[in-house]
Amino acid sequence: MSGHEPTTETGPRADTGNRRPKGLPLVVYVLALGTFLMLTTEFIVAGILPQMAGDLGVGVAEAGSLITVFALGMVVGAPVMAMATLRLPRRLTLVLALVVFAAGHVVVALASNFEVLLAARFLTALATGAFWAVAGVVAAQAAGAGMASRALGVVNAGGMLATVLGVPLGAFAAQLVGWRGTFWALAVLALAATVLIARHVPRTEAGRRSVSIRSELSALRSGRLWLALAACATTTGGVLAAYSYIAPLLSDAGTPVGLVPLVLAGFGIGSLVGSLLGGRLGDAHPHLVTIVAPAATTVLLVAICFTASAPVPLTILIAVLGLFGLGANPVLISLALRYADHAPTLGSSLSVAAFNAGTAAATWIGGIALGTALGSIGPVAVGAVIAALTLIPTTALALLARRPTAGAPATGPTATPAAPATPVG
Repeated sequence: MSGHEPTTETGPRADTGNRRPKGLPLVVYVLALGTFLMLTTEFIVAGILPQMAGDLGVGVAEAGSLITVFALGMVVGAPVMAMATLRLPRRLTLVLALVVFAAGHVVVALASNFEVLLAARFLTALATGAFWAVAGVVAAQAAGAGMASRALGVVNAGGMLATVLGVPLGAFAAQLVGWRGTFWALAVLALAATVLIARHVPRTEAGRRSVSIRSELSALRSGRLWLALAACATTTGGVLAAYSYIAPLLSDAGTPVGLVPLVLAGFGIGSLVGSLLGGRLGDAHPHLVTIVAPAATTVLLVAICFTASAPVPLTILIAVLGLFGLGANPVLISLALRYADHAPTLGSSLSVAAFNAGTAAATWIGGIALGTALGSIGPVAVGAVIAALTLIPTTALALLARRPTAGAPATGPTATPAAPATPVG
């Protein structure tokens, strides 16, 4: 951003001494509101699936493809839309993404044809991917050196808040005004967020015209970037392989049906706190966070396998799983931005794609494991193995950080993840 980059490039000392002694800028929280809406719409279908299926005259399994198509749209949309809007001012990209997001919800609220709904969900996912990728870059640059992971933790926490507040409220609204009313409400909220984004995100036109897709794609030669992306895929995939099938696990443990939403809320609260704490700690100790979090997650998932018949310990472990399971995500996004070097938008978009690709693959494998002799413990066991795999790329990154090569971005709290050598806006 033209108004902030000069200070960012002078180093963290100038930043912490003059610009933001009291915390993060308001724009970070505005962007968190956007991610709250984005993740609410991604997960809300799961909460109102029977209502949608009944109204549309399709089976519940077929209606579930509304979730699958959204995930695919996120995988495709984040990098593709980031490249398509590369030369646009970032504020304009965020505004356009929210407008398309709102329009997609209007189509869903009005449509009666299932194929039209699928197309609208895919379009909405494309906009979501574009928003999430650019929001990460804007938040990191607005926060400046030494606070990027913390800013990304807040933006990520907006998404985590969706599981605690957005999805339950959306499901409750669907009971009062029908599932279409929920999508109307999300469309209105998206337009309100558009106004806030337009007002609070600084102009970033300077230098955008000089950016080329070729220069952005050159960041793909970074081995450290690919290690960070691999960790993005496995850390989220490991947790969601288990979480996606947590209801049958709780049922087999004898947990009353009425308490299942409370257990899920406990996981959501843990995820929210973990994202904020991970972001705060990640600026000073990025590699420590990205090793400890997946290691703890692996231990917790193994412990869940051994306590699957004890409702109380199981409930506690699920809440703690939320705390550690997704706590490294903002730090991994920050590392992706850093190792993408002069192509932060591509790094951010690829991290979004990696999270969703890992989730899609892990939940598919978890579903297969659910049908084996392991039963409801199967997805948890799969999650433990995938979470443990995260330690391979994160340990490699930690070792590489101890002996940086010439031209490699610095690591640690003084590095600036999104401050390119040539201005990109």
